[in-house]
Amino acid sequence: MNDTDNNRIYISDLDGTLLRNDATLSSYTRQKICELLDSGIHFTIASARSFNSLRPMLDGIPFQLPIIEINGAFITDFQTGRHLVINKIQSHIVERIFSCITAHNLLPFISTFNGQEDCLYFQDIITDAMQWYLNDRTANEDSRLRHVDDLTTAFNDDCISLNVMGPRRQVEHLAGELDRQLGDSLENFFFENPYSPGGWWLTIHDIKACKSIAIRELADLAGFRMDDLTVFGDNLNDVKMFKTAARAVAVANATDEIKQYANHVIGSNEEDSVVKFILHESNLPLE
Repeated sequence: MNDTDNNRIYISDLDGTLLRNDATLSSYTRQKICELLDSGIHFTIASARSFNSLRPMLDGIPFQLPIIEINGAFITDFQTGRHLVINKIQSHIVERIFSCITAHNLLPFISTFNGQEDCLYFQDIITDAMQWYLNDRTANEDSRLRHVDDLTTAFNDDCISLNVMGPRRQVEHLAGELDRQLGDSLENFFFENPYSPGGWWLTIHDIKACKSIAIRELADLAGFRMDDLTVFGDNLNDVKMFKTAARAVAVANATDEIKQYANHVIGSNEEDSVVKFILHESNLPLE
């Protein structure tokens, strides 16, 4: 590997890209990521997941670079969980978002940071999609969970994201209304939960909480050049990151929209394709 190769940095999305369809990391990919990091390859992740969600599945991987979580709302030191960058939603906008959500007869989960720890507030569970998420977070012993009688309690913290889950038509109408009212202030993603078909999500973030902005912030923190960056992804929340990075690589199962912004299309997320691509470029053995 020459000096030019050693300057390369790789950032991968998780769900649908690095993770398999069952939301797990294969033993092969886990082993090879550790080998890549040990050999001096610069690699980290940019995910819609929170640190509490992704930490168990990535435990034991010696990330040297910070990770990007919640679509860029946080840039976090993986070893300590300390947030290096926080992109919160402005308080007066949070109240407007919440009013719009409740006007559509929906309730959110609200992700916050209270200055010391991350919290995940919820009130009533009113849709099957919300129940699925609560069951998932409870099964994973998510320490952020906070059940409250009044969700506005969350407004005392720094609000990082609001996550609405329910039937497609209802959530889609909400997405359209927020875009009309606050489109210039928010970065939102509307999608079907890949692990629970029929459950539709709207994740609501500050306009700065975007992977494309986060990779630039990470470049400043870590001191690498954007020209040396390769990113991997599969879905809507990766589009701006693909447009921003010097080189973008889509997995075979990626959406058509993502593929049109890709420089390369590799194998699927079920084939350990991300690490195999990096190993090949780095002249390291696949076995």
